[in-house]
Amino acid sequence: MAKVTKSEAEARQQNVVEAVNKTEQFFKEYGNLIYGIVIGILVIALAILAYNRFILQPKKQQATEQMAQAERWFDAGEYELALNGDDNSLGLEDIIDQYGSKAGEAVYLYAGIANLQTGDYEDALDYLKKYKGNDPILLARAQACIGDCYVEMEDYESAASWFCKAAKTSDNAFSAAYLLKAGTAYEALEDNAKAISCYKEIKEKWANAPESFEIDKYITRLETE
Repeated sequence: MAKVTKSEAEARQQNVVEAVNKTEQFFKEYGNLIYGIVIGILVIALAILAYNRFILQPKKQQATEQMAQAERWFDAGEYELALNGDDNSLGLEDIIDQYGSKAGEAVYLYAGIANLQTGDYEDALDYLKKYKGNDPILLARAQACIGDCYVEMEDYESAASWFCKAAKTSDNAFSAAYLLKAGTAYEALEDNAKAISCYKEIKEKWANAPESFEIDKYITRLETE
């Protein structure tokens, strides 16, 4: 190990002293600004915590409580009540207006399906397209319901597109039902090639699904036209 000379040691010590002096000078010049930034960050963090505890969490609780009755109406097929509520409980549309998705993303799915069932397809589309749930089965159902809305509106091209999207999203036995709907929409467009493609996908990928049991009839009918 090389021996450190006295001059080198003095130089290093001088460098340390200069570094300390520069640090002290920096804090003298910018100390108040740094402290202000730190305090500002702490204030923001405390404000966020307070908002979550005293505003957001209570609203989520209220929204969840209101959703309970709306879900019961929905499950019973009382779609008008589910949407509009009664004198004692809010309906899905008022819950969305007051709380947004604080009761969970499912509020948009429920509201969309309820509007689809009552024939209000524009509102149904609006709610269903807002649904961003993580469950692929529920997301696929929302997409398929969008397709159903477009069928009712006789926009078969959009319907077929959404049914195909639903089939890809679910990627399970439910896909067969969505592909069958897509094929039917393509038939309405007189696009037999795409319809056959949907039906053959059911036969090849989802042979155990109920939709596949008579799918050969669909394929044969179109191939012989």
